[in-house]
Amino acid sequence: MQKDNLIKDKTFSFALLVIELYKICKSQNEFVISKQLLRSGTSIGANVQDAIAGFSEKDFLHKMSIASKEARETQYWIELLSQSKMVQFDEILYKNEIQSIVNILNSIVKTVQQKLNSK
Repeated sequence: MQKDNLIKDKTFSFALLVIELYKICKSQNEFVISKQLLRSGTSIGANVQDAIAGFSEKDFLHKMSIASKEARETQYWIELLSQSKMVQFDEILYKNEIQSIVNILNSIVKTVQQKLNSK
């Protein structure tokens, strides 16, 4: 039985939310930013999965760093959709979820960097 992994679970659930937002965007005739959001928002979890399967701590750190960058890019697209008022959506839900993911990923990256630097 596999033990729970908070960031893996959160990023997978968030990817499903992003897919829903993508559908909302398409239904409201927004096609450009939504594709960027779909790519970056689903990439976060894919990179977390890669990190978990990493063959070394450095590989894990590298993949988690990429996931962190994708999360911050996703944060940008959500903010852009929000501020531009191009699409009506539950901004608070998405902003809270991505901020939580960014915080967790930043913490993971920082902790692993410190561990590697102390070796």
